[in-house]
Amino acid sequence: MSKENGQGKVRVGIVGGTGYTGVELLRLLSQHPNAELVAITSRKEDGLPVADMYPSLRGHVDIAFSSPDKAELTKCDVVFFATPHGVAMAQAKELLDAGVKIIDLAADFRLQDIATFEKWYKIPHNCPDLLKEAVYGLPEIRRDAIRNARIVGNPGCYPTTVQLGLLPLLEGGKNLVDASSLIASCASGVSGAGRKAEISLLFSEASDNFKAYGVAGHRHHPEIVAQLQDLTDQTIGLTFVPHLVPMIRGMHSTLFARILPEARDTDFQKLFEERFANEPFVDVMPAGSLPETRSVRASNTLRIAVHRPDGGDQLVILVVQDNLVKGASGQAVQCMNLMFGLSEDAGLRHIAVLP
Repeated sequence: MSKENGQGKVRVGIVGGTGYTGVELLRLLSQHPNAELVAITSRKEDGLPVADMYPSLRGHVDIAFSSPDKAELTKCDVVFFATPHGVAMAQAKELLDAGVKIIDLAADFRLQDIATFEKWYKIPHNCPDLLKEAVYGLPEIRRDAIRNARIVGNPGCYPTTVQLGLLPLLEGGKNLVDASSLIASCASGVSGAGRKAEISLLFSEASDNFKAYGVAGHRHHPEIVAQLQDLTDQTIGLTFVPHLVPMIRGMHSTLFARILPEARDTDFQKLFEERFANEPFVDVMPAGSLPETRSVRASNTLRIAVHRPDGGDQLVILVVQDNLVKGASGQAVQCMNLMFGLSEDAGLRHIAVLP
């Protein structure tokens, strides 16, 4: 498995280790029984011990940041990109030619339609040939393809909740709900915006406040629609409204789907329970449950509750996850496990933190 260490461990590199998804990768991988951290890049923090920036990792991570030109990424088995959009595709070919697999936590390999990518991310896509072979990294839908992938585009945080919340209703050409009138009202903690200086993310701006954003259009919308469209022969119509919540991490998505007349007798609770019965990180809660974000904090678990108010024709699905774990870094490690034939839950068995 490993190129050099002879211990059967996956040699891991991380490009961009100073953001929230980067440090979350470090937290997860430093405790992973089958992974060895060998390189983490930061041009600005070159030479700084990781534990000096993140004291929470003292005694667990003993490597230092290195500038991208010094890091020996081609000696890794897999490289995670926890970077802004555009970085992974600039380095992908060199790494792939060296036999290194890639997991990108940005959007470079999420959208197969190049015009859509360039419209929403405002940069040209410079490796369309590699994009064609990239696999979308949502294990609950693409597990077999991920196992054989060289390049994985890790899903966005909002798209993970929306897709998994609607998956049992749409996959396999089921005609259970009106796919043309789906609604997703979603809320995320401020860490979803990344570790950066921005006025709207300052404590005095985000605290004691609740607001919607991206109502006119959000870059996760085309990602969600493209993936849902692959599940059904119905035309997907989705209204997606994200919100910012004054908490550090956590995501809550409320999904609405209109039940079709011919599906009124369907046991939707049973449908969801059976679909996710063997999924290690999806928990379908008992009927009537109201999942809370704190029930998944720092874990890779996504919890779902299915509601049908007054037994009517409106289905309401509640989904919660930690936006930095199942919504980002945890899901990326889950994909790594599949790509290297490891137990899918290796290094991801953490129980949620309460309170």
